[in-house]
Amino acid sequence: MRTGLIFATEEAERQPGVLAATLPFGGMTLIEYQARLLIGAGVTQLLVAVARVTPTLAAAINRIGRRGASVDLVRSAEEAVARAHPLGTILALADGLVTTDAVVAAMALEPADTLLVTPDDDAATAVERVDAGHCWAGVATLSVDRLHDVVRLPREYDFQSTLLRVATQAGAGHVLLPARAIRAGHGVERDAATLEVRSRDVLASLAEARSGWIDRYCFTPLTRLILPLFVRRRVPAVGVLGAGAAIALGGLAAIPWWGAGPAGVVMVVAMVLLSAGSLLGWLRGEDAQARIGEQGIAVLGVLGVLGIAGVQASSVGSGTAAVLGLAGMAATLIGGRVPGPVAPWAASPAIALVLLAPFALGGVTTIGLALIALHGAVSLTMAIETLRRRV
Repeated sequence: MRTGLIFATEEAERQPGVLAATLPFGGMTLIEYQARLLIGAGVTQLLVAVARVTPTLAAAINRIGRRGASVDLVRSAEEAVARAHPLGTILALADGLVTTDAVVAAMALEPADTLLVTPDDDAATAVERVDAGHCWAGVATLSVDRLHDVVRLPREYDFQSTLLRVATQAGAGHVLLPARAIRAGHGVERDAATLEVRSRDVLASLAEARSGWIDRYCFTPLTRLILPLFVRRRVPAVGVLGAGAAIALGGLAAIPWWGAGPAGVVMVVAMVLLSAGSLLGWLRGEDAQARIGEQGIAVLGVLGVLGIAGVQASSVGSGTAAVLGLAGMAATLIGGRVPGPVAPWAASPAIALVLLAPFALGGVTTIGLALIALHGAVSLTMAIETLRRRV
């Protein structure tokens, strides 16, 4: 059993009485973001080490509890030992730590008594020095025995610092903090203004984690522009997804009235909003809403291409466009179902609609549909060939 341990005792800078863990981050509080990372790494029980409980912290703890993990507040190592599973592993996050899913997930796979460290003593990434050449970078995988070691020491000692010391004395292993994690915003922060900057870095890293070409070169650049606006105004993910869905329906309905080109542009805008809403959902731990956004993009791509193909076939009095649209979407969907790694250039419903939009604007919709069909056929052929080699 894996238990998460979050420290929430330090006050925010220049805000007396406000805990750093309750500072705003990505439209929620920092401790909620930390809890989302731990739950995503397989943690089923959360321990939050506190010195006092503010109303904001209590509200955040209640919201975390609704996400499926049990949450217990502890004020000392003795209470932590009493609540932690005796055979479990502790995945600890430092007070005020900002990091990414990849860092926490990787540390969760490390053996017990492993510290994430950095050779740089920069205050942003270094929590506390553990030896002459390394500083703790804020994430640790520990055995429950380390909590017992802390219990044997005076209770007046700082819980987080003491836990780090006993882990070091027990010969804890070291894992170096990856450089990409620093670029993604990893660090300890207790200033609200700087934390907002780090939240934008984390959002950017989430967007860039998408590997498909359509995401990397179309959705991600646009999403990075608009996401900070939604986060700053605390717009809920469901609101962004709802706006995207409304625009998508409008675009689909406009195909026979406005023409394929303008309607295609409207639907691409809807895809960008659905992509932004999905990323916002992943950031806030609203996985169901995030999946709805991703599925909405795929459904809109299929309906948009088929709708444009149908209107084009009707307007020219030939079934060529309809056949190309159906063939392209069939090959794309079948290729997407083939198990195995997906190439970044592989066909998808989103790529199909984005590819078709400029051709529709230029009045050569049939050529765009032919390219979609060709792209889908090539992707399906490559997927089948890859599967055949594996078998």
